[in-house]
Amino acid sequence: MTEFRPTATTYREGSKTLPGVLYTAPAILADEMERLFAKTWNCVGRASRLEKPGDYFVREIAGESIVVLRDGKGTPRAFFNVCRHRGTRICREDSGHFNAAIQCPYHAWTYALDGALVGAPGMQEVEGFDRGEYPLHAAALAEWGGFLFVNIARDPEPFEKVWAPMRGRLDRFGLERLQVGHRAVYDVGANWKLVFQNYSECLHCPTIHPKLATVLPYQSGANDLTEGPFLGGYMEIKPPNVSATMSGRACGRIVSGDIPESDRRRAYYYTLMPNLLLSLHPDYVNYYLVHPVASNRTRVESEWLFHPDTVADPKNNIQDAIEFWDLTNRQDWDIVERSQLGVGSRRYTPGPYSPRESIPAAWDREYLRLMGRV
Repeated sequence: MTEFRPTATTYREGSKTLPGVLYTAPAILADEMERLFAKTWNCVGRASRLEKPGDYFVREIAGESIVVLRDGKGTPRAFFNVCRHRGTRICREDSGHFNAAIQCPYHAWTYALDGALVGAPGMQEVEGFDRGEYPLHAAALAEWGGFLFVNIARDPEPFEKVWAPMRGRLDRFGLERLQVGHRAVYDVGANWKLVFQNYSECLHCPTIHPKLATVLPYQSGANDLTEGPFLGGYMEIKPPNVSATMSGRACGRIVSGDIPESDRRRAYYYTLMPNLLLSLHPDYVNYYLVHPVASNRTRVESEWLFHPDTVADPKNNIQDAIEFWDLTNRQDWDIVERSQLGVGSRRYTPGPYSPRESIPAAWDREYLRLMGRV
């Protein structure tokens, strides 16, 4: 049985914030790209974005351009966006559709949707040339809860092993069946770690989020994941509110009939290393993909997910949930941008975490472990 512990009870005495250089130095970000993002399972979005065979979108992971597509058999795949002829980047657009094949724009080397080389003009004149030796370089891909994950390492740790703590944990929300109702992209002038740390605690909520604080009291926080790459738990939805919306009312039908009564007055929040923030409410789910752009800049992509019936019925008010978190997000981005300015000061030194900040402190410990700094 899952055990939830009040936030303050998992606090480690002496926990402090990270040194300023970890938020400001370009060399640190370059090291993070190699040690974290190039070796772990990055969420690249929802599988539903690939509606039919041939659909694709492009993601950047640790400086690598990766093409994520659905092949002719309906299987999602990921390939490095690099032609095997002379290394040309194949896809120019961020998303699109391949008509049965992928063709390099330079010398027309052509690949099937499974990555196999099927055409190489002029190479018939090369003795011993074997098309079978030149497929597109594949990246490992996995699916969980309707989300797609890509690992660009040559020998990645199996997704099933890495994701074991999450297996079955959120099945009751029926994530794979939910439908995207809204998408937003935010450009945040702060280091990506500040985004994760801010998401991980609500001690700041009464001052930064007065609206949220009336719905989700920060003292109600309890967590079932308190150490490691996956962290988080729930907050109680304060009556008479029944959801985290501007009105306090449900914005549509419950996301899944499998959600027990005890979860229908709770909102769950998890940080999933290295780039996914996942927020689950009784009537909707929203998530954030965190993309470091520079040591002081982060792009955050967010989507709001609903039961298909909620999206289909115009009588439902999904905007009620969208506006709640868009307001909260913008408040968060403003304060983490101010944090970025502060940690760049010559006089900044690591400060003490409080017991109410036990989860960002745990996140820092895992980050330092993965970076080889402990």
